[in-house]
Amino acid sequence: MTGVKDTKKNMHQGYPKETLVRFLKAREWNVSKAHKMIVDSLNWRIQNEIDSVLERPIVPVDLYRSIRDSQLIGLSGYTKEGLPVFGIGVGHSTYDKASVHYYVQSHIQINEYRDRIILPRLTQQFGQPVTKCIKVLDMTGLKLSALSQIKILTSISTVDDLNYPEKTETYYVVNVPYIFSACWKVVKPLLQERTKKKVKVLSGCGRDELLKIMDYSSLPHFCCREGSGSSKHSSTDVDNCFSLDHPFHKELYDHIKEQASCRELIKMGSLHVSIPEPDPDDAKIVEVIQAEFQKIGEQDESPNGNKD
Repeated sequence: MTGVKDTKKNMHQGYPKETLVRFLKAREWNVSKAHKMIVDSLNWRIQNEIDSVLERPIVPVDLYRSIRDSQLIGLSGYTKEGLPVFGIGVGHSTYDKASVHYYVQSHIQINEYRDRIILPRLTQQFGQPVTKCIKVLDMTGLKLSALSQIKILTSISTVDDLNYPEKTETYYVVNVPYIFSACWKVVKPLLQERTKKKVKVLSGCGRDELLKIMDYSSLPHFCCREGSGSSKHSSTDVDNCFSLDHPFHKELYDHIKEQASCRELIKMGSLHVSIPEPDPDDAKIVEVIQAEFQKIGEQDESPNGNKD
């Protein structure tokens, strides 16, 4: 079992000061709250064996492929400043091919690979700490049925908020349908100013805006042209950053399998990670989203309620 010293190292990756600042920002510079948050996060890592999560491949590979096809996320490239760019297919992620434990495990593996492998590699390359990433959220295909996924999405976002705070510099939201705009209108006032500043809703596929901060080759595939939103069927496209055939996912999966074989640790079954209780403010936001979805659903059912 990993000791506290190794757990701390995996958390700060040689940059304890930057890590402290992240937790302080997440708690609005309240020292005692930030201290509690760090202690809770260290305990969570130890109790759930997070330090060995990159030694626990999801097997067989067909199961992992089905997770990749239903939890759409991938590394598409890097900004001009060297930050990793993650594309996320919010609208077409269905989370219906495996148990919640597998999806949480897969999400944590991507987080840990980002923090332990990708960011240290970039830090070395640029000669200064690279500790954050950019996320581009594709809302193509977002429907009222997404309400059924709110529990799993809340679990994943709670894990991120409490254990990986301030790791995303900016969230760019693209291919926005009416349902997102309606929800954003009611959710935005509930967000802290710091969070509001991080979210940028772009017009269309967001290509022109994103090309100001990254090269064309780093654009997520769903931003390359108007109407090129993410597809549900992504199994074999090497240019599609969600696909298991994309270089990022091949590299990640090969790394985990290699680590497992070194430790002779290939186990069947998912890693059962305990999900911390969400912050009360975040729980309130989830309730507001649920209410707004319900309202839109009722409007759609009324004779004059035809919204896309």
